Amino acid sequence: MTLQDLGYNDYFAKLRIDNNLESFEIGRVIAEHKGRYIVKNEKGEFEAEITGNLRFSAKSRKDFPIVGDWVSLINHETDFVIIHSILSRLSILSRQAVNKFGELQIITSNVDYGLIVQSVNRDFNINRLERYLTLCFTSKIEPIIVITKTDLIDEQNLKNLLDKIKIRIKNIPLVCVSNETKAGIDKLKKLLYKGKTYCLLGSSGVGKSSLINSLITENRMKTATISESIDRGKHVTTHRELILMDNGAILIDNPGMREVGITDSSDGLETTFERIYNLTQNCRFRDCTHTLESGCAVQLAIEKGQIDKSYFENYLKIEREKEHYESTVVEKRRKDKDFGKMIKHYNKIRKSNKY
Repeated sequence: MTLQDLGYNDYFAKLRIDNNLESFEIGRVIAEHKGRYIVKNEKGEFEAEITGNLRFSAKSRKDFPIVGDWVSLINHETDFVIIHSILSRLSILSRQAVNKFGELQIITSNVDYGLIVQSVNRDFNINRLERYLTLCFTSKIEPIIVITKTDLIDEQNLKNLLDKIKIRIKNIPLVCVSNETKAGIDKLKKLLYKGKTYCLLGSSGVGKSSLINSLITENRMKTATISESIDRGKHVTTHRELILMDNGAILIDNPGMREVGITDSSDGLETTFERIYNLTQNCRFRDCTHTLESGCAVQLAIEKGQIDKSYFENYLKIEREKEHYESTVVEKRRKDKDFGKMIKHYNKIRKSNKY
């Protein structure tokens, strides 16, 4: 086992030198459990905590270690280590925090590819696929779409489903697999490269844990059967975990996400809905809303059947959500700034009264 087997590369090696961390050991966070971490390097796996200074200086969740991070370590020659610092992340995968609008939930870091997993049964939703694509593109992560449980439908219905995807989503690798029959597993393995990190994204019960077991040829991940009453797999994964494949690829399992909240994702939206953005350049009016204006290139393309109406409607929905998130963040920062000024003023008065 080497650091390179865990995804260490020239980018992180340079960061280590630039931040004068050569005297520290380096490891990768492979699991997190309520503020305690498991870190792995060439010497093995260690339980870890962060330094008090790192905890004190943290301003948000982004300042704490997450699965996928490369960290410098203080090793006391035991099975327990202290995380001294976090190396700058090559990528951060995040979403809008559930029920906390204006706040981010960090999913994982230093990911090269996102495996967007949907099953052919009631979980299948193209709108949600486009949301996951937007998350990946925003984080500069290459997406791969994986359709699971293909043994549940016949060949014609599978073809119809894939045709629906191809109408809306272009130029993204698409693989169909069955964890029961193992159909498509070898094809997917060919897209998983040594030293690259892949994060599994999808709702609960789409077969992510079963997919990992199929890819690593062992029953490492706990799985559950499909509930006949709701035609959906049961939620199994409760925490994120980094797993090494036999071929050297690195998988990060991820708890199911029923909600895929969009954040500040202008670049991601532009890539996911590239055809719409290209069409807007041909609209008659610069401030066209692409709804009622005459001379709108987007509406003309919809009328001609060049783009799918539902594709455009999903774009509008995600765009509105993005704008609402951004305005909420601005308001939250203003309130935090005002609160900070109030505390500063209070401390100043308190200090003057003391003397």
